[in-house]
Amino acid sequence: MKVFKIIFSMFLLMLVSAFTINTFSSGYDINDVATDFKLKNVDGKFVSLSDYKDAKGFIVVFTCNHCPYAVAYEDRIIELDKKYKKLGYPVIAINPNNPEVQDKDSYELMKVRAKEKGFTFPYLFDEGQKIYPQYGATKTPHVYVLQKGKDGNKVKYIGAIDDNHSDESAVKVKYVENAVDALLKNKEVTVKVTKAIGCSIKA
Repeated sequence: MKVFKIIFSMFLLMLVSAFTINTFSSGYDINDVATDFKLKNVDGKFVSLSDYKDAKGFIVVFTCNHCPYAVAYEDRIIELDKKYKKLGYPVIAINPNNPEVQDKDSYELMKVRAKEKGFTFPYLFDEGQKIYPQYGATKTPHVYVLQKGKDGNKVKYIGAIDDNHSDESAVKVKYVENAVDALLKNKEVTVKVTKAIGCSIKA
């Protein structure tokens, strides 16, 4: 009987652990309300979504310094910010990587990269890696388009920036642009989820 109780207790513990891990790692679904955050920008100031009083939404991009996929998309991310910031959808870039695992993604090198590329958007450091798991990001880059409403910032698109990471001139579908354009017209986003292509997040 005692052995049975021990085995049953272990089974329950495994079940709870598995449920907790799956719940934690799944991240947001479409129409979930995304949590706000307070993360340090490359200029040393802390940034939150709530700082943007006039924003209609956000293009949140999990990206980093070293990943070749992220580097390939840097110019396109800058263009997204230039195009949509004035329309109410600024880019907010977040580096989710642990610099102890990938030293090229340290906060100091983030500052260097942002200056080299002339980033027009905040480039925030997810210190302690507390934010990216809540979103469910797994790659760099991984994009979440949020729409601001009375209930908070709702997730309206999750995935890739477009359908060709290696050759911008060969892009056929601009997922993020299409999503934001639809939201600006008060229309439903047609393609809500795509597969993010990039490097795995270094935890």
